[in-house]
Amino acid sequence: MDEKGGGLPPYTAVAPPLPAWKRKKMRRSRGLKFLAVACMGFIAYAQWRQLPSRSEPHNGNVTVHGLSVQRLHDDLTTCSKLRQKPQDPIGEGREKNARYIDGHAPTLIKNATVWVGEPAKGTSAADARKGKGYSWIKADVYLEYGLIKKVEFDIAASSLPKGTHVFDAKGRPLTAGIIDMHSHAGVDSLPSLDGNEDTNELSADITPFVRSIDGIQPNDHQIQVIKSGGVTTSLVLPGSGNNMGGEAYAIKLAVGKPDGRNETSATDMLADPERNWRFMKMACGENAKRVYGRVGEQGPTSRMGESWEFRHAFEQATKLVRAQDDWCDAATAVGVHNMKGYLPQELKWESLGALLRGQIHLNTHCYTIPDLEAFVDHTNEFKFKVRAFHHAHQTYLVPEILKRAYGGDPPASAIFADNMYYKAESYVGSEFAGKYLWDNDLTPIYVSDNPVLNAQHVLFEAAKGHKYGLPYHAALASVTTAPAERLGFGNRLGKIKPGFDADVVVWDSDPLEVGATPVQVWIDGTAQYEHPIVLNKTVPKLIISEESTSTIAEEPVDMNSVVFTGITNVLGDVEIQGGRKDAKSYSAVIRNGKVTCVGVCAEEVRMASTSKIPVIELKDGHFTGSFTAFGSQIGLNAIDAEDSTDNGDNVNVFTRAEDGLSLDTKKLHAAYKYGVTKAITAPKFNGGQTHHGTSVGFLTGATNPLANGTIFASDVAVHYSLNPDAKEAEGTPSLSAAVGALRRKLLQAATKLKKNETIEPADLYSESTFLQKVVNGSLPLVLTIHNADIIAAALRVKKDVESLTSSKIHLAIIGGAESHLVADELAAAQVGVVLAPLQSFATSWDQRRALSGAPLTNGTAIDVLLDAGVTTAIGLEEDWLVRDLGLLAGIAYANGGGKLSKKSALELVSGNVYKILGAKEPKVEEGHFVVFEGSPLRIQSRVKAVSGGLGVVSVF
Repeated sequence: MDEKGGGLPPYTAVAPPLPAWKRKKMRRSRGLKFLAVACMGFIAYAQWRQLPSRSEPHNGNVTVHGLSVQRLHDDLTTCSKLRQKPQDPIGEGREKNARYIDGHAPTLIKNATVWVGEPAKGTSAADARKGKGYSWIKADVYLEYGLIKKVEFDIAASSLPKGTHVFDAKGRPLTAGIIDMHSHAGVDSLPSLDGNEDTNELSADITPFVRSIDGIQPNDHQIQVIKSGGVTTSLVLPGSGNNMGGEAYAIKLAVGKPDGRNETSATDMLADPERNWRFMKMACGENAKRVYGRVGEQGPTSRMGESWEFRHAFEQATKLVRAQDDWCDAATAVGVHNMKGYLPQELKWESLGALLRGQIHLNTHCYTIPDLEAFVDHTNEFKFKVRAFHHAHQTYLVPEILKRAYGGDPPASAIFADNMYYKAESYVGSEFAGKYLWDNDLTPIYVSDNPVLNAQHVLFEAAKGHKYGLPYHAALASVTTAPAERLGFGNRLGKIKPGFDADVVVWDSDPLEVGATPVQVWIDGTAQYEHPIVLNKTVPKLIISEESTSTIAEEPVDMNSVVFTGITNVLGDVEIQGGRKDAKSYSAVIRNGKVTCVGVCAEEVRMASTSKIPVIELKDGHFTGSFTAFGSQIGLNAIDAEDSTDNGDNVNVFTRAEDGLSLDTKKLHAAYKYGVTKAITAPKFNGGQTHHGTSVGFLTGATNPLANGTIFASDVAVHYSLNPDAKEAEGTPSLSAAVGALRRKLLQAATKLKKNETIEPADLYSESTFLQKVVNGSLPLVLTIHNADIIAAALRVKKDVESLTSSKIHLAIIGGAESHLVADELAAAQVGVVLAPLQSFATSWDQRRALSGAPLTNGTAIDVLLDAGVTTAIGLEEDWLVRDLGLLAGIAYANGGGKLSKKSALELVSGNVYKILGAKEPKVEEGHFVVFEGSPLRIQSRVKAVSGGLGVVSVF
C-alpha cells in the first residue's frame, strides 16, 4: 500500500538501529522500577503455569468450561450419526437373514408356479411399465437361513442338506408375502376395547415424538388373522387424529414360539432389526381440525390453521438441525475441548429433525387437492420427502402436484380400491384411481388401514384395482414390490429371488382372483401353519390379462331396445326360450325396457336387426337378475359423517325409512352402475350397522320418490338393534333391558291384537301398530345382532310371544358374526340370517367368536349356516360396498367347497333377501337384470348393461 496515501508503513525484514537515547545507560530509579516490574511478571508467570490450559482438560474429565469430556466426545460421535444418510439394506450377498432363528431347518417348495415380481432380464423400462416381460414360471424355491437361496426348475432334493422340509405346491401360484403399508394392527387391537386403544396420542396436535412400537400388542389376535390372508409385513402407523402422529414401525407378523420366534415382543417383530430406516405418520385434512378445533380456545379449526401447525413445527425442527450442524462444524474445526456447550438436543424435535435430515420415510394422510397442494408446498419449503400420501382419494386428479413434491421422486398413493363417501374428504374419489395414477407414471399401493378394512383381505383391494383397470402386474406389485420399495426394503421384500427374505405364500388360486386363500405362509423361511385348513379347489386357472380389462368404463348410454349376443350363461330367474339349453351361446332381446326373449331367439334377433336395434356382441356374456342392497344406509345418507346429508339417529323414536328417503346420490348412482338396482333400507338407531324403525324397498336408479314404481314396498320389515349400541336408548341401560323391552313391546302388541282394538288413524303408522303386524305374522321382525348369546335370547323371545298367540313371528337376523354358533337352532326356528359383513373379523366384543376362514378355521359363518339349512343372504354393513355385492357372492361361491351353484351364489345378494323377509322381489320380467362380460362371480367381470325397472337399459 502507498505510504503517501496514509497506509501501513512498508514492511522490512531487518529492524532499524535503536535511537541514540535508547542506547544511553539507564538511571538508578529506572532500574529499580524495571526490577519491580520483572518480579511481578515472574509471579504472574508462575501462577499462569499452575492454571489449566484452555485447550487441555483440567483433570482429564472436565474441560476449562466445566464440560464433561466424555459427553463432548459422545456428542461428536452423534454428529456423524446425524449426518449419516441411511441406505436401503442389502438383500443379495447375505448369507443369513438377521431375523433368522438358529435351528430352523431349510425348506424346498416344489412344483410351484412362481411370480418373481420383476420382468425378465433385458426388458426395457418402458416395456416393463406396460407389463411386458412379466410371467408365471414353473420353478422350485429353496429357503435356508431365512433367505430365498434358489429359484430354479426341478431342484434335486438330494443336493440339499439332510433334514430339509419338502412342500409340494402341486402347481399352485407362489408369490412373495403381501405387504400392507397402512395398518394399525397391534395398536388398535381387536376386538376393540377402550383399555387396548393406543392408535392416537391425542394430548396435542403435534406429536412427532411418540412411537407406535410403544403401543404394539404382539398378542393381538388380529395379527394372526391378517397373516392368514398372506400378509407377512405391515407398517404399523399411529392414527390420523392429529397433524403429526408420530413414528411408525414395519413389523413381520410372526409372533412368539408358535410362529418360530424365540420371544414374544414388538422388538422381535421388527422387519429390519438393524433399523436402517425410520418411519413417520402425519395427517392433513378434516381429522385434526375436528379433534382439536375449539373456536377461541385452541386450533387448528381450519386447513389454514393446520398448515401453520405444520410449518411452525418444521421451523422448530429446522432451528434444532441448524444449531446441531453449527455445533458439529465448530467441534470438528476447533476440537471438542474448546466447545463452550454440549451438542443441542431436544427429544421433542429429534424425530422431526431426523426427517429433515432424510433419515425417516414419511407417510402422510391427505385426501383433497388443497391438502395435497399445501403439503407439497411444505416439502419444498423445508426440504423433505414424502414416500406416500395415504387415503389420497384425489391424487388421481392432480398428478402434476405430486410430481412437484421435493426430491424429484413423486409420492406413491396408498389407497383403497373403492371405499369412499364416509366423510366429506372421501366424497370425491374414483374406483379407477389406481388406473389413472398408473397411466400418469405414478405408483398406486393398496392398503387396509386395518381395522377400517380387514387387512386379511388387503390383497382383495389389489384384485379390485385390477378389476377397475390397473394392469395385472401393477396390481400385484401394489401389495408386494411397490410397498417394499417405498419402505426402503426393495432389495429384501416383495420378490421371489435369491437373497430376498424368505417371506413366501402359496395360494389356492390366482392371488388376484375372488376368494384367493393361502395354502401355506412362510416368514423368514419358517412355515406359519402346522396343520393349515386347505379349501377344496381345483388346480387354479390363472388370470389372463386382456386389453379390455385395462380400460376405464365410460358413462352408460340409455337405450329402450337392444340385443345382446354371445351370452354363455343365463343365471337370472328367467325361462330360456328356443328349446335348446345345450346351446353354446344365447341372446337376450330387450324391447322398450322389457326382456322379450332370452335364449336362442333367432327370429327375435333377426327382427331386431331389421329394425336397426343395436346389437352388442359379447365373448363370455352372463345374464343375471339384478342385486339388492340390504342392511346399509343407502337412500338415507349421502356422506356418512356429515349430519346435514344424513337422515339422522333414531335412538328414542320409532320411524319409517320411507319418510326420510333421499334419492339421486353418488352412492345410489354407484349401486345402479354395478347392478344393484334395488335396496331395502331401515332407519339407523345411532350409527352404522344399527337399525330402528321400518325399512323401505326402493329402486336405486330412480330420482323421484313419487314416480310410479320407485318404492316397491313401503314398510318391508320392523327393525331393532340388540347390539351394544342398544344400551344408549332411554330406559335400556343394558342388553338384558333391551331384550326385555322388546319382549314387553311384543307382548303388549299381542294383547292389543287379541282384544281386536280399533286402530285410530293417528296410530296407523305407530310402533305399536307395526308390532301388531309382527305378532300376527304379516310383517317380519329383523334384529341387528352379532353375539350368539343375544341371538339365543331373541329366539327365546320369539318362542315366548308365539306361546301366547296362534301366529308365528317371522324373525330374521342381520349381522350374524357369531350366528354359526347357533346355526342348528336358527334352522329349527326357521330364522334366516343376513350376514353383514360376510366375513366378520371380530371388530367388536360381540363379534369376538367370528370365524376368519382358511387357513385358520374350517369355513366361515356362511358355510356353517348353509350346511345347517339356514336361509342365508349377504348384506352390507357399509354403503360403499354396493360395488362389491357380486364379488362377495363370488367369495362364497369360490370358497364354499361346491355347496353353491353359480345361480344360488347370486341368490345370496338377490332372491334370498326376499325369502328371508317374506317380501316380493321385483323380477327380471319387470325390467331388473344385468348383463356382464365374464362371470359376475369373478374378478375380471365387467358390467355391460343394467336395467332397473325404469323402462330403459343403461349400456356401457
